[in-house]
Amino acid sequence: MIIIPAIDIKNGRCVRLLQGRMDAETVFSDDPSAMAARWESEGAEIIHVVDLDGAVEKRPGNLSAISAIIARIAVPIQVGGGIRDMETIEMYLDAGVHRVVIGTEAVRNPDLVKTACRKFPERVVVGIDARKGFVAIEGWTKATRVTAVELAKRFEDSGAAAINFTDIERDGMRTGPNIMETEKLASAITIPVVASGGVSSWTDIENLLPLEPLGVIGVITGRAIYDGSLDLRATINRLKK
Repeated sequence: MIIIPAIDIKNGRCVRLLQGRMDAETVFSDDPSAMAARWESEGAEIIHVVDLDGAVEKRPGNLSAISAIIARIAVPIQVGGGIRDMETIEMYLDAGVHRVVIGTEAVRNPDLVKTACRKFPERVVVGIDARKGFVAIEGWTKATRVTAVELAKRFEDSGAAAINFTDIERDGMRTGPNIMETEKLASAITIPVVASGGVSSWTDIENLLPLEPLGVIGVITGRAIYDGSLDLRATINRLKK
């Protein structure tokens, strides 16, 4: 299992939100590329970048900040937020993004995701963000009646590199990941799963480790490494041992 630091970008700055609420932000840096360089120096193998403005505006909103990250670090990044068409997917991959994360269109236009998976093997991640088990889209602002498991199953055999599963109600809250829902999802599919939302300490990582045989290959963490409740370098070294 790998630890994946998150960099959420809003108006060009590195922020963290509470439960995805755009009005509940904490600014951690005016330079997301410097933050990416810090996480790289602490041993990150891949960095998760979210274009928060893009998620709301339905198109890329922080290209300059993302380009600066790509130019500054050597480790791969994956980018999500506002990716709604093949043109944007190709733009990001051509720019040096390792993987794109597609959320809303996985519900709205699953054929786009499947086509992208076939065209770019292992470079497309399906982002599933859920509240009380049901998927939310449009930057988490709209609820659906599709369950996380139901949506994930639609992409079996599609060639998706992974499913990023976020429990929205725990995101940024440091209340621990939703082990039960993560286990339910991982048990239902063969696609690798990356857990997200609520990680606050090494104990939370330990609680996820038993899910590794089910295909939970990583965990995304944000606020915990920014406020210091989780030491990224120490956690990565501990997992390697």
